[in-house]
Parts: sequence; C-alpha cells; structure tokens
Amino acid sequence: MGWLALLLAGLAGWLIWTGRLQRMSAKDGMALGVALVGAVLAAKGKPVIGAPLLISAALFFARHGKILGQRKPAAPKSVPPQDIIQARALLGVAPDADAETIRAAHRRLIASVHPDKGGTEALAAQINAARDLLLRHQADK
Repeated sequence: MGWLALLLAGLAGWLIWTGRLQRMSAKDGMALGVALVGAVLAAKGKPVIGAPLLISAALFFARHGKILGQRKPAAPKSVPPQDIIQARALLGVAPDADAETIRAAHRRLIASVHPDKGGTEALAAQINAARDLLLRHQADK
C-alpha cells in the first residue's frame, strides 16, 4: 500500500506542476485530498480506514467524469459560412451588423416567439443559437 501513497503523491505533484490543479473545483480538490489521506492511512497499516477513503474518492472522480484522460470534445473552430448566413437571415441583420445590433434583433424576436408568449421552444432555441453564433463570429473578427 506504500506504493499507492507514492503514486497519489506523484499524481498530486504532477497536477500542481502542470497547472491542472488550479483548474480543479473545490470539490475536486477535496476528493483528491481524501484520496491522499486514504493512501497515507492505508500505507501506515490502517487499511480499514484508508481503503474506504480511497474508494470513495475514486467513485467521486468516476461519477463526475474526472478520470485522467477523459476530455470534453473540442468545439469546432470554424463555422461554415452558410450557418452564418442563415443566422443573419433568421435575426434579420446585415453582414456588417455589430454586436449591439445583433442583441437588439435577438431581443425583438425572442419577445414575440418565446414559449411564454405562445411561441415554441424550438424556435426560441434557434434564435438563441443564431445570436450566440453571430456574437462568437463577431468576436473572432
């Protein structure tokens, strides 16, 4: 069990060295701490206390998709021009529209098609997606 304590200490050191520990949430840090305490207790001959701590930390990371090597798929970097043209047409804005014009067109449209006003969720989602796409495209320029 001493090797497990060294392995977890090495993992913590690697997380700190690469800066990944800074991007962890408070819950992730606490789970890592519980795992380290469990490993140390198990290494000191108290597996009855250490093993449940290690198992609970492993279950936390597995349940929240935090296992090393698991990554969220990267968002596509480029947007097809046809999608931008469709988003502009849906919002009714010109190709040279600025961010404020895009937001104003979105507010105007969403007020009339919002599900609370008798519209559909699908159309409201399309309008929101068009706004988000155009604002991202505006920021990339």
